[in-house]
Amino acid sequence: MSTRNREKRAAKQKARRRADRVAPGPAAPGPEFPFAFTPPGPDRAQRQEQLIGDVLRFAMCRCDEGPDGHAQDLLERSPGRELDTAADLAVARTIRRIWEAGWMPLDVVEFARRRVPTAVGDYLTEAIVVESRRYAAAMVHPRWRTSVDVISATVDPAVLSETGSAHVRLWAERAADDRESALATVLQALGLLGTLPRLERLLPLPGESRHRVAAPDVGEVDQKALAKVRGLLAKAESTEFPDEAEALSAKAQELMSRYSLHQAVLDHDSGRDPGVSGRRLWIDAPYADAKALLVQSVATANRARTVWSSGLGFATVIGAEVDLDSIELLVTSLLVQANRAMLAAGRHTTRTGTSRTRSFRQSFVVAYATRIGERLESATSSATEEVDAEMRHVEPEADSRLLPVLAARADATQELTDRLFPEMVQRGVSASNRAGLAAGRAAADQAQFDVRGAVAR
Repeated sequence: MSTRNREKRAAKQKARRRADRVAPGPAAPGPEFPFAFTPPGPDRAQRQEQLIGDVLRFAMCRCDEGPDGHAQDLLERSPGRELDTAADLAVARTIRRIWEAGWMPLDVVEFARRRVPTAVGDYLTEAIVVESRRYAAAMVHPRWRTSVDVISATVDPAVLSETGSAHVRLWAERAADDRESALATVLQALGLLGTLPRLERLLPLPGESRHRVAAPDVGEVDQKALAKVRGLLAKAESTEFPDEAEALSAKAQELMSRYSLHQAVLDHDSGRDPGVSGRRLWIDAPYADAKALLVQSVATANRARTVWSSGLGFATVIGAEVDLDSIELLVTSLLVQANRAMLAAGRHTTRTGTSRTRSFRQSFVVAYATRIGERLESATSSATEEVDAEMRHVEPEADSRLLPVLAARADATQELTDRLFPEMVQRGVSASNRAGLAAGRAAADQAQFDVRGAVAR
């Protein structure tokens, strides 16, 4: 804390002590206190609400003292455990409000990772896990539970097993220098949450889920297929041999493609809803706009729509649930491959020594994404025709079963997109470096997936 802040704090404390000494209680009966005695203070519940309000006000204050100074102020006012309880309640209530505003657990963790110090992000991750205990598992959407499980794997096991103690006190004991620094971390976390804008709600709120869990055999097949795909793509990304990576990726994409197409027909025949929803994919800088174009290319080829929120750093992909899983896997793999190829191209300068690396890499990723989209679009037609022909072979006299099902999914996807983003506008991504465009297109032609086994349906 600076010398000026210490002087201001000392003056404030002196004034507060003086006010406490001279502040009189009511000396005679009056309309507010009809009997001549000192009025009672607020009861415990009122005191707690006052403390919660103090915590929230200090968290949103943008004055000179900062979180450390505000934490010291709060501890001077209430040094006991009731402040810990109030801080925990303030955090839990604020987290619930951001769920109501459309945010989801992984969204908050990703946003915090980009905006606040690591300690604040770690505390916020723990706070989300603690808040999730309020809800019965049966009342939480499976995807929401999965996101909580993912972030739970990163927190201290003590948080998962501890009951009865205030989370902020546990944080002070495990990860902070003292209570003041722990409380300052809480205030920073609350300050971040207070800046979050409203988002489109993609899932039912925890505690209000009306989601029907799929039959065990359906869910089991899905998880087995995805696990095998993840393994194949991981090997494709790590191998140094292009031919091996090509074969591994081709097999992974064939599994995804065939599973999605057959699942679409099964869902239709059994009367199940297409299961169209949205998913946010967070994209790291640099060249985030160009990387978002890659997400769009993969999504479009898989009959999904994409909306890019550049100010926040995520793309919302809207489509059938089984397709969203495939899109996320393929986007992740292609981003790894694109980044590796981009870095391998090295740095670029002009004849006068001026760096052109940034424009080269921006153009590289744009061209890569565009060419990937072309390859996947071609694969879409090929894979769909093959599976449709197989189904016609089984039922030669029947009309195509696949194409009407895919058309229905496309309509449902467009309807949800229009409802979530009624004011969506189109915009392009710039690319001005010819060398980067050429290199990116060449790298996309070498990207590890086989056209006939493309993930695009």
